[in-house]
Amino acid sequence: MTPGPDIAYIVARSAQCGVRGGVAAAFGITAGCLIHIAAAAIGISAILMTSALAFNALKWVGAAYLVYVGFRMLFASRRAQESPQSLRRPPTAIKMRTIFFQGFLTNVLNPKVALFFLAFLPQFIRADASSKAMAFVILGLVFASTGTVWNLIVAWTAGRLATAWSGLGRLRLWLERSLGLLFVGLGVRLAFSDAR
Repeated sequence: MTPGPDIAYIVARSAQCGVRGGVAAAFGITAGCLIHIAAAAIGISAILMTSALAFNALKWVGAAYLVYVGFRMLFASRRAQESPQSLRRPPTAIKMRTIFFQGFLTNVLNPKVALFFLAFLPQFIRADASSKAMAFVILGLVFASTGTVWNLIVAWTAGRLATAWSGLGRLRLWLERSLGLLFVGLGVRLAFSDAR
């Protein structure tokens, strides 16, 4: 439920493309979570925790991607401002496949998600469990399921609000600018974060 890159991405796509866009973003983020769950279960995420090089490499790629998404939103809003008639039209159609893939990348390129799984899930796994990997998978799927439900609620709410405000082109423009700046800020914050 904590706002971060995933929630910001869902809100942004819901505002641009309605509920369908938000749902596609939510499912992309869930797909990214599934990669993190698998990585934690087989021990790949532990490498991120112990290798500064691996953590920093993923961190910089993730930060660059968030900044890229933010600038794309800012430039799209600038083009809309230069063409006032575009403010009266619905937002440009974006393929749901593209939204899904961007949501996937937003989640999977965030090393903090991998570290979350390694820090949070082991507390609920018994030391004498016969299959720690399976326990990781089951707990991860529970987390992903509840997270998906929450993300779909966010997508539906943001999409409905965007539809209600769709006649207010200037408001949409400022929302896209704000979300673009938020993504740039999240990317910069991720770039200067450490593994703790």
